[in-house]
Amino acid sequence: MGTKHTLTRTQQGLRGEIHVPGDKSISHRAIMFGSVAEGTTTIHNFLMGEDCLSTVSCFREMGVEIDIGEDRVTVQGKGWDALKEPSRVLDTGNSGTTTRLMMGILAGRPFHSVIIGDESIAKRPMKRVTDPLKLFGTAIDGRGEGNFTPLSIRGGSLKAISYELPVASAQVKSAILLAGLQASGMTEVVEPERTRDHTEQMILQFGGKVERQGDVIKVRGGQQFKGTEVFVPGDISSAAFFLTAAAIVPESRVTLRNVGLNVTRTGIIEVMKAMGAKMKIEEIESTGERIGNITVETSDLSGIEIGGNIIPTLIDEIPVIALLATQASGTTVIKNAEELKVKETNRIDAVVQELKKLGADIEATEDGMIIHGKTSLHGAEVTSWGDHRIGMTMAVASLITDSPVHLDGAEAINISYPDFFSDLNSLKES
Repeated sequence: MGTKHTLTRTQQGLRGEIHVPGDKSISHRAIMFGSVAEGTTTIHNFLMGEDCLSTVSCFREMGVEIDIGEDRVTVQGKGWDALKEPSRVLDTGNSGTTTRLMMGILAGRPFHSVIIGDESIAKRPMKRVTDPLKLFGTAIDGRGEGNFTPLSIRGGSLKAISYELPVASAQVKSAILLAGLQASGMTEVVEPERTRDHTEQMILQFGGKVERQGDVIKVRGGQQFKGTEVFVPGDISSAAFFLTAAAIVPESRVTLRNVGLNVTRTGIIEVMKAMGAKMKIEEIESTGERIGNITVETSDLSGIEIGGNIIPTLIDEIPVIALLATQASGTTVIKNAEELKVKETNRIDAVVQELKKLGADIEATEDGMIIHGKTSLHGAEVTSWGDHRIGMTMAVASLITDSPVHLDGAEAINISYPDFFSDLNSLKES
């Protein structure tokens, strides 16, 4: 059993503005690219969540000097070749991003390393990454023929590959690109649907080259990167919980400042608009990724169908979208979201089970869920399943239940949003 929180509905609307924490995907990648670049990289608004600190820890084990200051993180990179063979096992904690992307970097390093994670990581499929990395010429082994951690990697000389992704996955794509940057020749990755492109953006930001032609992404091996300054935008996946809360809690108006608006991540905005959410976006000038301020007010929502190409752009937001749908009139269908089964937990099962406890009219399907609204929710004993996004979804649901929600495993929220409850309370008290 984890930490239990008793959560009660808000007696008034949510009001005010907050800065959501730095984007998790970009924070991970900034550490990785800063570690293999030459020179100093300064990262502003870095996410101090447990997942990103796992990435910091792993690169420190490989000899990279990383200083965590009060308002910035500084990485002293000395190039690809300065990474040293770790004397200990590299522990990625709960972070699938750290595990999968780091495998791409380690694939090209001429030393031996072992990756391990927590119980959740030990259940997550890695063959989707280890198989293409083996095609480069890397020696990788692990449980289930390289499908599960612990994973042993003996990297070295790589030859470029052309690879068609069987599933749309930014993590798998990124691992292949990171290996391709160290391989001889031009590596090509073909995506079935466009996924988040933070790795490609980061290659450009650190002075490298990457080409995109339709669904094909190409990188040439042997590229060297230069240290730079990275401003991490607010994480839209974290913002999604407050966007939802503002839309479903009566008499609410909330502004989220400096949120990342990368088009490969804004599916939640498109979905909320399609459902009828009252939303205003004010874009801000930026040298890196697109950012802006988002304001949402209490809204009359209608059910919609969500599937196809939009799914990769909102895969992490589906738990809270399911909650949003319980407060929409009519039926919402979420499909083509099989990827949810291999996240921190099986998120289809987890979301359906926990929302049902609160009185939601929701059913699981093979590739998603069907939600009938609008439904009044009641209090219950619920669990996060050790999954930060399930935990935050339950916390947002408690704002509109008729009696308290008792959330077990609330500490999982620290993985991506350590200040979640204090930010939520600030909006309740405004």
